[in-house]
Amino acid sequence: MMNSKICEMLGIEFPLLAFSHCRDVVAAVSKAGGMGVFGAVMYTPEQLREELAWIDAHCNGKPYGLDLIVPNKILAEAAAGLDEAALLAALPQEQLDFVAARLQEAGIEPGDLRDQARIAMAFAHNLNASGAEEMLEVAFSFPIKLVANALGAPPPVMFDFARTHDVPVAALVGAKEHALKQLEAGVDILIASGGEAGGHCGDVATMVLVPEVVSVAGDTPVLAAGGIVRGDQRAAAMAMGAAGAWCGSVWLTTAEAEPSPTIKHKLLEAGSRDTVRSRSRTGKFSRQLRSPWVDAWEAENAPEPLPMPLQSLVTEPALAHIAKLAEGGHAGAASLATYWVGQGVGLMTEPLSAGEVVQHFKRDFITAYERLSAFIGV
Repeated sequence: MMNSKICEMLGIEFPLLAFSHCRDVVAAVSKAGGMGVFGAVMYTPEQLREELAWIDAHCNGKPYGLDLIVPNKILAEAAAGLDEAALLAALPQEQLDFVAARLQEAGIEPGDLRDQARIAMAFAHNLNASGAEEMLEVAFSFPIKLVANALGAPPPVMFDFARTHDVPVAALVGAKEHALKQLEAGVDILIASGGEAGGHCGDVATMVLVPEVVSVAGDTPVLAAGGIVRGDQRAAAMAMGAAGAWCGSVWLTTAEAEPSPTIKHKLLEAGSRDTVRSRSRTGKFSRQLRSPWVDAWEAENAPEPLPMPLQSLVTEPALAHIAKLAEGGHAGAASLATYWVGQGVGLMTEPLSAGEVVQHFKRDFITAYERLSAFIGV
């Protein structure tokens, strides 16, 4: 076990946490000595129970965690308190027409987009108070060793479950002032997520954000995130005071990961400048692979993205349809296809297994440590 507070707190050998929507990645990283953290926001409680049961059976008793998006202020006012029918009715026709036009330009029949939005309804349900509690009840029926909130300070219900089960609570932050609010709320681990990160992210670079957050964290351990896909980057973050790293994008091109072969190919071919922060997918800024789909939403004539979770109800069904058609050889769909990924994608150049990625992290960390030691003659 490395001499890191994160290792001691979580009972892991190596301070590398892997955020993934894929249960196979979660289990593989935990078995390799890090910790897999399952991203569950798009699942129903029943689906979450099935996924966690599989993870628990395949982790060989190693620790694993869970990541949710549970806003402290549940839902935007535009969606608060609305049932499924009301949420679907609240989707503006302008945004639906915009999506239909983009699909038609690519040779894709859009169909009834308002009806298709039902497939993303789990995301909306999980952002309200009752949905979040249902997910947490399922999660804490398993021996998870970490629960992380990906957007804002964790709400009281998350702390209540975590304290009852003696499980640390982590939260992602994109600015020093966010870290101060999380510390005031009582989180146990801060995840300093720089603007290079895939998915929801701020605009402060990891190299700046990590020492800023460390400077106010006190005894609370900090994990570095955002663009970190190699062990030498993790070593650099730990040199700045981080206790380890939280990584998401690097697992996307592994053999076990959930992206389709089309997306994996696009990721392996992409450079670090081929991503963009956009509100087009969820209504909040998230970094994703640039494609004609994303560019269309960023154009001057595009409609304003809707508040969370309404934007996801508009976009996720269309993107799921695009992904399915792309795997069937549809050229227009393959062009539009996108995925959340950070700027570290430019360093992801070969397909590996999740276990191999962990071993590369260990090797690169040791090389970086030896390189730094040579500067001071240790």
